[in-house]
Amino acid sequence: MYKRVLLKLSGEALAGEQKFGIDEKVITEICNSIKRLYNMGIKIAIVVGGGNFWRAKNVKSIVRTTADYMGMLATVMNGLALQDKLESIEVSTKLFTAVEMNKVAESFTQREAIKNINEGKVLIFSGGTGSPFFSTDTAAALRAAEIEADVILVAKTIDGVYTADPKIDSTAKKIDHITYQEVLEKDLKVMDSTAFSICKDNKIPLVIFAMNEPENIIKAANEENIGTIVD
Repeated sequence: MYKRVLLKLSGEALAGEQKFGIDEKVITEICNSIKRLYNMGIKIAIVVGGGNFWRAKNVKSIVRTTADYMGMLATVMNGLALQDKLESIEVSTKLFTAVEMNKVAESFTQREAIKNINEGKVLIFSGGTGSPFFSTDTAAALRAAEIEADVILVAKTIDGVYTADPKIDSTAKKIDHITYQEVLEKDLKVMDSTAFSICKDNKIPLVIFAMNEPENIIKAANEENIGTIVD
């Protein structure tokens, strides 16, 4: 079992079948699974995306920098929702944001993050990296390195890495185990190349799995044979 994990949640995972906003049933199931890990003594950090509220690619008229900041704000909304739900089921949390907004959440520093995770709090990282042109994938890789996580658990809408996009190519085959270098060479769109480089340089493995069953979070953290391992 991993002892310290970073869970990368997409915003779309929180929306469930409604595709927008936050599905109450989905966020409850996800937080219940996180509580189970918490009760097992696993140190947990979460990086959450914002795609359930904002997708920059859908609005071409907004310049990239502005669109990215809007996306950061969307991740803060999701972070607040996760914090509220976790606290309601008696899971102690600390919400950090990379974008300064003191009345909403504490600004991220590595020192405070390490202090709080060692005290047994679930960390929630929002606001991406705080800079435009970087995705929440990169934020997840950075935060994992900063808190010395054993692994990044990547919850996605598909159940692992495939040889091609399975939504487009019916012949695509699932890969159980692959190296960072192979992902980069084959240009498999799992996480962005910056995030992969950070993980590769810091020797942080990834477990990529489907979020359609919140129980999969438990299985991934327990090193069960699920999804795809990238190392």
